[in-house]
Amino acid sequence: MATENKAKPSTVTNKGKKRKQYLPHNKAVKKKGAYPLRPGVQGFFITCDGGRERQAAHEALDVIDSFFEELVNGKDFGEEPAVLPNKPLNKKITFSYSDDEGDDDDDEGDGEREEEGQEEAIKSNASKEIDASQESLTNKDLDNPNSDDVCHGKVTEETSDNQKDGANIENRADISEEPPAKKQCLETDTSKSATNEKEKSIDKLIEAELNELGDKSKRLFFNLDSGCNGVVFVQMRKRDGVPGPKDIVQHMMTSAASTRKHMSRFILRVLPVEVACYSSEEEITRAMKPLIEQYFPVETQYPRKFAVLYEARANSGIDRMKIINSVAKSVPAPHKVDLSNPDMTIVVEIVKTICLIGVVEKYKELAKYNLRQLTSPKQ
Repeated sequence: MATENKAKPSTVTNKGKKRKQYLPHNKAVKKKGAYPLRPGVQGFFITCDGGRERQAAHEALDVIDSFFEELVNGKDFGEEPAVLPNKPLNKKITFSYSDDEGDDDDDEGDGEREEEGQEEAIKSNASKEIDASQESLTNKDLDNPNSDDVCHGKVTEETSDNQKDGANIENRADISEEPPAKKQCLETDTSKSATNEKEKSIDKLIEAELNELGDKSKRLFFNLDSGCNGVVFVQMRKRDGVPGPKDIVQHMMTSAASTRKHMSRFILRVLPVEVACYSSEEEITRAMKPLIEQYFPVETQYPRKFAVLYEARANSGIDRMKIINSVAKSVPAPHKVDLSNPDMTIVVEIVKTICLIGVVEKYKELAKYNLRQLTSPKQ
């Protein structure tokens, strides 16, 4: 009876119209934004100014991707450019004039004189031939007074023959000129086809890259929601034969320290994360075993000095000294603790209920991996 007397939720508004209710029907509601941080991932722990997490995440993806490409392609942009001299190297060039130039001028003058004499001789010979032809024509006219029609006929026949010869010559010239034009057309066609093939190949590459960027499963770097103010986490997918987070961050910091080139506006500190687990002593000691075997082997001739860096955010229920002692005890005996000058630093960052662990080198020398401090000008 009590269940029957319960009032059903009213769907009638003040105006008397019914409003449709859309229920999820036991389906998970998709939230907008990045996926939350979880155990079993590797990537980059990045700190930034509070309220600038979105801008810092976009910048971090660009910066990390650029340094990753440098490592993969084998390019090193950290080299300083060659120092140019303060003064330009101006060389005085002297030109030596030879004495043979005067002789050359004299020879040129003699040649011009000879050409002028040849032209005069040709003109005189042509005038003599014209006079002789006129005399012969006058003599023929005197001998044959009625031969005007014949002469005119010969002249017309000669002119017609000359016109035909000129037309034939022009046609031959046109025929001879046609093949180069065809060759030019063929060359332009081949060049156009080559450019079209290049454009098609570039278009295909762009389409493949866009498809890879659109497919989330093929992305190498993407952002995860840390859930804390001023913290950004960029996950890196695990692939064989690819530089890890430690190599990328080490290359980033060394190049920033050498060039002091401004890289980002919102990023403060970048730390590599190679192991992620839940924040408990048992989980941390179990997850650190492969990491310690990699960087702190038992059988080694060169023992390393190490230190433990601990920091917790949005979690006050964990004892700081217990975590530090458990991490230090997991390192085997040949290696020793040295807080003043360590060779390796084990970074332990706790964000809510997730513990992020990584190993870095030259932590104090590289300004505690603070990108803004490394790229700031020295005072």
